[in-house]
Amino acid sequence: MAKITYRTCSGEERALDLPDGLSVMEGAVKHAIEGIDADCGGACACATCHVYVDEAWLDKLEPASDMERSMLDFAENTQPNSRLACQIKIKAEFDGLLVETPESQH
Repeated sequence: MAKITYRTCSGEERALDLPDGLSVMEGAVKHAIEGIDADCGGACACATCHVYVDEAWLDKLEPASDMERSMLDFAENTQPNSRLACQIKIKAEFDGLLVETPESQH
């Protein structure tokens, strides 16, 4: 279990206790987090779960796969800390992870 904090582009934050193995996207969808639509259901086939990962966490996550990097090419306003929330699987050691939804997804 890990507490994941979702921040919208307007600064609103929601911290959720989520079980290991769930993706950051699945946690967002189950709790109606604004800005994470997940149109493909987590198949890494769209970019509607694009998030910015807090820079302090980037080195703690698995690196983005080639497929994820390819899908991020379709996202608007990507940054070096852009990731697809469907590709981040929650682990206990991710307790405190902060992700932010881009303004373009609101």
